[in-house]
Amino acid sequence: MTTDTGKTPGWLDWYAGPSRPRFELPAGAVDAHCHVFGPADQFPYAPERKYTPCDASKDQLFALRDRLGLSRNVIVQATCHGADNRALVDALRASGGLARGVATVRPGIDDAELRELHEAGVRGVRFNFVKRLVDAAPQQDLLDVVGRIAPFGWHVVVYFEAADLAELREFLLSIPVPLVVDHMGRPDVSRDPDGPEFGAFLDLLRARPDIWCKVTCPERLSVGGPPALDGEQRAYRDVVPFARRVVEEFPDRVLWGTDWPHPNLTGHMPDDGLLVDFVPHIAPTADLRHRLLVGNPMRLYWPDAR
Repeated sequence: MTTDTGKTPGWLDWYAGPSRPRFELPAGAVDAHCHVFGPADQFPYAPERKYTPCDASKDQLFALRDRLGLSRNVIVQATCHGADNRALVDALRASGGLARGVATVRPGIDDAELRELHEAGVRGVRFNFVKRLVDAAPQQDLLDVVGRIAPFGWHVVVYFEAADLAELREFLLSIPVPLVVDHMGRPDVSRDPDGPEFGAFLDLLRARPDIWCKVTCPERLSVGGPPALDGEQRAYRDVVPFARRVVEEFPDRVLWGTDWPHPNLTGHMPDDGLLVDFVPHIAPTADLRHRLLVGNPMRLYWPDAR
C-alpha cells in the first residue's frame, strides 16, 4: 500500500553516515547495482508503483561513492519510477561519464528516445519478474523490447526469485542478448548451497557464456540479521557459500554493488561500509576481487575505457 504524500508505511530510511570500510577497494572499483529515487518534487514517482520510497538523490549517491572509495556507478532504474527514466538520465548526465545506466522501456519506445538514453549512458534494460513488485508483462512485449535494444549493443538485467526460475528458464535462455541476473536469483540461503535449488541457478549460468551474475544484497538474502555494532562480519555469513561459489566458478561474469538505498528492505537498514567489508569473504583473492570490482564491470559497461 502506498500514499501520494509520503513513503510506503514501514519504509526504512537509508543508513546515514556509513562507516568507512576496513577493506581497501582496488583502484577503479565500480558499484554495479545502485539506484536514485526522485527527488519526488522534481521526478515524480510512477502512479502504478507498488511502493513509495524515501528520496535518494544523485548527489547523495555520488557522496556515498566517494566515502566508500568507489570510482564509478551503474544506476538501475527502480520500479517506483516505472518507465520514466528522467531521474536516471539526470544522474548519468551529472556523473561526468562515471556512471552507466540500466533503464526500463516499453515496447513502443522510438529510436530517438533509445538514442537519447544511449548517449546519456544507458547500456541495458531491466525486466523485473518479482510479483510483489510489478505486474507481469507479456513475454512477447519483452522480446519486442529486446529487438529494439539489440542494435545498440545493450544487455538485459533480470530480477526474479529462486522459486520462479523453473518457469522462467526457457524464456530467459531465449533472450538473444547478454543477460545479467540480479542478486544471485534470490536464493533461499537457509538451504544447502550444494543442493538442487541453487544447483538449478548455477546450471542457468552454465547454459550460456554471456550470462552474468550480481553477487549482491547479503543484507536482503541473509536470515542471520545485521552485523554486530562493533563492525565484525559475524552476520551475512549464511550468504557467503552461495556468493563465493558463483565468484569462484564464474570469475569473469560476476558483478558487485551496494543496492543503495536498499528499496523494500525490512528488518534493518545496512551500513554500506560493512557491505564493502563483506567483499573479501566472497572473493578471497586479490585477483578475484579485481575481476569482481574492476575488470568485469569495466568490460561490460565501459568497454572502450583506457
